[in-house]
Amino acid sequence: MKILGLVLFLLFSTAQAKDYTHNKQTKIVMKKLLKSKHFTQREVQKLFSHVKVQQSALNVFLPRKKRVHNKKPKSSTKKRTPQLGSWDRYSRLKINPSRVKQGVAFVRKHQRVFNAVEKRFGVPKEYIAAIIGIETVYGGNVGKYPVFDTLSTLAFEKNRRSKFFEKELLKFLYLSKTEHFNPRNVKGSYAGAIGLGQFMPSNYKAYGVDFNNDGRITLQKAEDAIASIANYLKKNGWRKGEPVATRVKYEGMRFSRYKTGYTHLYNRENLKGIVPYSQWNYHKKVRLIKLQKKSYDALWYGAKNFFVITRYNHSAYYVMSVHQLAQKIKQGLKYEN
Repeated sequence: MKILGLVLFLLFSTAQAKDYTHNKQTKIVMKKLLKSKHFTQREVQKLFSHVKVQQSALNVFLPRKKRVHNKKPKSSTKKRTPQLGSWDRYSRLKINPSRVKQGVAFVRKHQRVFNAVEKRFGVPKEYIAAIIGIETVYGGNVGKYPVFDTLSTLAFEKNRRSKFFEKELLKFLYLSKTEHFNPRNVKGSYAGAIGLGQFMPSNYKAYGVDFNNDGRITLQKAEDAIASIANYLKKNGWRKGEPVATRVKYEGMRFSRYKTGYTHLYNRENLKGIVPYSQWNYHKKVRLIKLQKKSYDALWYGAKNFFVITRYNHSAYYVMSVHQLAQKIKQGLKYEN
């Protein structure tokens, strides 16, 4: 029985493997790798002759009728049209007491790093911690997909973003040389995102920081991940000392008077009948962010820093979950003092 199980396992494993070396697009990628002079013919041949196709990752980027099966990995970044009660469901997953408690403990554990990063980049520690908490539960879930196989699958199997993933695959393989790691040993998300903050390979060079000074940018390590997220936010326009969002009042239970979402900007004086619940000394243009709860719409002002976080993830719900989790972590840290 054990032998039969082993045979079936080996057959299944073999069935997943695919030789892409004769694929037209793969040949182009191989030529680029060889031209960089960081790779040998033998290396690229070995890499692409045995790629384990990640079908569940591919399904995410295929029309439903073309998927091999309907099951797909859950995504915290997938944008959905908000429905009544959608914020209740979303926030229960992202801002629960356990996530807050873990966040406080994570900041405490890396207090020295957070303090140094906040001083250097001007981004509050609670927002960095909140992003790590929502992306990977503070490093507890960085992804189980083999990044090389996943990016190769998404680059060479036809899908709506194959060109994007081809570029990410090249970036990832170049990184394996500059950062000295075996590309087959790295695990990540179904889209090839890596580390505590889930950076795509192309973000390493633009935003990655070697904060522990070991000569490598390793986003699986807290020091580098914390600094890299802060650097990402700073380079995308984070304004030190400015707020992110505040809750506002309006008349009624459902809001439809003005367009909502982070792409719509308003002068506060033009938003009649909308007033912050508490004093908010921010007089620049704001966004109106609507969170659809089961019984009513919760309305918020979003400042420039709210928009900055959307550069990390293009979802107002994601950004609001970062903001609210950050505020709860901040409260938790104060309470412990």
